[in-house]
Amino acid sequence: MARIGIAGAGLLGRLLAWRLAGTHEVTVFDPADGPQARSDGQGPAAFTAAGMLSPLAELDNSGPAIAALGWRSMVLWREITDALARAGSSHTGALPAACGSCTGCATTLGQPEQPALQLRTLGSLLVAHGSDLGAAQRVLARLAQAPDLAGVVQTPQRLDRAALSTLEPAIDPRLHAWLLPGEGQILPLQVLPALCAAACGVRWRWQHTVASVQPGRIVLDDGGEERFDLAIDVRGTGARPELPVRGVRGEVVWLQAPGVPLQRPVRLLHPRHRVYIVPRPGDHIVIGASEIESEDRSPVSLRSAVELMAAAQSVLPELAEARIVHLETNLRPALPDNEPRIEHQDGLLRINGLYRHGWLLAPALVEDALQQCFSPVTTC
Repeated sequence: MARIGIAGAGLLGRLLAWRLAGTHEVTVFDPADGPQARSDGQGPAAFTAAGMLSPLAELDNSGPAIAALGWRSMVLWREITDALARAGSSHTGALPAACGSCTGCATTLGQPEQPALQLRTLGSLLVAHGSDLGAAQRVLARLAQAPDLAGVVQTPQRLDRAALSTLEPAIDPRLHAWLLPGEGQILPLQVLPALCAAACGVRWRWQHTVASVQPGRIVLDDGGEERFDLAIDVRGTGARPELPVRGVRGEVVWLQAPGVPLQRPVRLLHPRHRVYIVPRPGDHIVIGASEIESEDRSPVSLRSAVELMAAAQSVLPELAEARIVHLETNLRPALPDNEPRIEHQDGLLRINGLYRHGWLLAPALVEDALQQCFSPVTTC
């Protein structure tokens, strides 16, 4: 049984801890107060993310290798969420509250608590206004020209007005629309705490900030250090200067929209933003996400909020009476080429640079990284 230290308790850190629990002695270090959800944009980017699993749609700004990793992760996410359910790990997954807890918020808003959504794979929609049709066709052309995905993914299905209205009656039927079969969504506010709860025997060293990760050694900012057989660095933007990682600002808006039915994530081809609209339990809808080359963590800007909400209302006209209940910013960790990276040497493993693809890629990257370090890898 190896002694393993993990620096960072974001999505990667929690997945790694869960995967290694029971077969190794695992310790996780993170500056957060605990495993609960945060709503101040200071915690892991995975808490702020909408949890879209959209390998096809991401061909708009990434290559077929990212899409292929994403499809692998879709299968792995089903296995992971099924295992968490069997372990009895559950969380309400409601709207993030100012207190930092992710429980009880739906009730506070006057709505009954809703069953948490772990994973849904009903497909997603790509939509475009007539003036932006060329952008949508470019995405579809990139998919058709991705030979690595042949036989792996299903072909996007063009929807006429009747078909769109049948699938998603709240969407403006005048939009051009395509169904991307097999895509889905996961609920970050439920899955992140559940991974911690199900990681049997892991020592969680909350309120411990890591200053440096070296082969077999994790150094804390107070000067203390601990030795391990394997030190794993998954600190995101905190991994500097060991990695040339930068933060890319993203902004999201939470709406409460009773009576506005939406079953699938929707991505709108927009001149400025890759706007997504994602349903959440309790009549909530999440809108995002701006992508700004800045490490500014200040609140959402007026321009971004107005553009995101106006774009969303152009897709779902009934959102005009929705209520704004939460706005949040966070930083996506990105490397210079915007591609994920795994670095492994004796006693040291680094995974970073998931950029805008954290939930989409994390399970496949964790699987690949652990295969480089251990064989076979088992779960708790």
